[in-house]
Amino acid sequence: MSRTVLITGASGLVGAAAVDAFLDAGWDVIAVSRRRPELFSSRPYTHLPVDLQDAEACADAFRPLTQVTHVVYAAVYEKPTLIAGWQDPEQMSTNLAMIRNLMEPLAQAARLQHVTLLQGTKAYGAHLHPIRIPARERYARDDHPNSYWFQEDYIREKAAQCGFGWTILRPTIVLGPNVGVAMNTIPVIGIYAALCKEEGKAFCYPGHIAYPREAVDVRLIGAAAVWAADEPQAWGEHYNLTNGEVFSWHDLWPGLAEFLGVEPGPDQPLRLAEYLPSREDVWARIVAKHELRPTSLAALLGQSHYSADARFGYGLKQLPAPTFVSTVKIKQAGFTQVYDTEACVKHWLKVLADRKIIPASNIAS
Repeated sequence: MSRTVLITGASGLVGAAAVDAFLDAGWDVIAVSRRRPELFSSRPYTHLPVDLQDAEACADAFRPLTQVTHVVYAAVYEKPTLIAGWQDPEQMSTNLAMIRNLMEPLAQAARLQHVTLLQGTKAYGAHLHPIRIPARERYARDDHPNSYWFQEDYIREKAAQCGFGWTILRPTIVLGPNVGVAMNTIPVIGIYAALCKEEGKAFCYPGHIAYPREAVDVRLIGAAAVWAADEPQAWGEHYNLTNGEVFSWHDLWPGLAEFLGVEPGPDQPLRLAEYLPSREDVWARIVAKHELRPTSLAALLGQSHYSADARFGYGLKQLPAPTFVSTVKIKQAGFTQVYDTEACVKHWLKVLADRKIIPASNIAS
């Protein structure tokens, strides 16, 4: 029996990986994003360039989609400079309106079986206060306004009305190849290394504080979304997602310098959110020299240089409270995929070089 999944935010970090994962698993896929996603799969799919903030356009686009059985909702609205928007009521209301604009016409047209939503460690209040270690899915909802809660409550209500299942995935720091997105540290590292090499500077760790983190390869999230869609026992559940290990960006740095063919140096705090945008002229020179895609730094970075500063510990004077989460629940449920984080970072840097986003000349083969 043919199954069709509609994936929103399909050009983004998680969305594109989900499109690839479902295509590889043999599903029919409808990818919804204003930009066409850049994929690895060669299987055909349908792309709908719909703005989820446009209610009328959404109604016109989604009412005819009677074939859709599953949804992966990976779209997100983030305000400029990123982090301040996480407590902004207007940002929360926009994210709620976007999911409504999809689900209202789609639920009328299709016989939905399952919807997957994305959350993260903000669900535990990690952006506001120290959290219990490890954070577990069974803990009571952290009492603070959050886009996650508005979207989850809406989907719970809609599921009860229409009879479909839902699963919520909570990844930690996401690693993948996408550029121009809100929170992907991989292109930030590749661009920073290329600028250091071009300007004859050492590739110094740019943060003030080194501390352990957890991350998750975007391929793991895509695979988890396919698993959840196919596993009724996962419906009505929340699952944390990580690679299965802890790491430190600072400890990765020497290996990344060698991999990227740049000269390592002592730690030197640098606010990348200011430094990188100031180097557009240098980047244009790098693009021309290495015959890269003619893309501006602003278009490549999106909002990711803001999140990179936070992840590298720029501006911190003491260790932040840890934000480790448990992934016991999803492993016990049967999804056991894991990744080596250092290998993930290097893999995606190589992909960016292969796509001619960053210079490939010195990257280890």
